[in-house]
Amino acid sequence: MRKLNTLKKNYEFKNVLTRGKYYSGKNLDIYIKKNNKDKNFIGIAVSTKVGKAVKRNRIKRLIRENYRLQKEKLIKGYDIIFLWKKNKEIQYATFENIKRDMNKIFKEAKIFINEE
Repeated sequence: MRKLNTLKKNYEFKNVLTRGKYYSGKNLDIYIKKNNKDKNFIGIAVSTKVGKAVKRNRIKRLIRENYRLQKEKLIKGYDIIFLWKKNKEIQYATFENIKRDMNKIFKEAKIFINEE
């Protein structure tokens, strides 16, 4: 199993959050910024207000898996940060809801390969 390219440092997150373009779905907020590299980097943040570690990690796993399934369809060269909305409960964290949000936002951001 191959690891995803991730943003880990605080300054990397801050850079994308301040300079990136903001998109919103029902459950996810996504910030996207060009990085001038030949691959995409992702970051995932889930607030502690959502729940304890087990629930937060489940949301992160679902987001990571949805991204993994769609990454081949995306244009390369972006930093993408996924934020789970604080006011959304854990029951909305289903595979289908996250997939629907991601598809909507990626189409809106025009980073699907066939959308150019």
